[in-house]
Amino acid sequence: MTIILDEPEIGLHPFAIEELAAMIRVASVDSQIILSTQSAELISEFSANDIIIVEKKNNETIFKRQSEKDLENWLKDYSIGEIWCSNIIGGNP
Repeated sequence: MTIILDEPEIGLHPFAIEELAAMIRVASVDSQIILSTQSAELISEFSANDIIIVEKKNNETIFKRQSEKDLENWLKDYSIGEIWCSNIIGGNP
């Protein structure tokens, strides 16, 4: 089963984002979850390995899976959400 969620954090109290992420992790055991978000707080609830950045370059859609290993120096000091907001891993306009 595949579940697609488009910005599920909209309208949620910031505390509820942590709860939402927990529910997504539970559901992901038996289902594929595809989630789009612009929330650094929600992204930070997951590991880098869980995240795929999608960008359009030269009229092509590029999917790039993130790696804890590739980002280990950054992750010592920053959350994955902070790294994303800094445009280190892409996915920003």
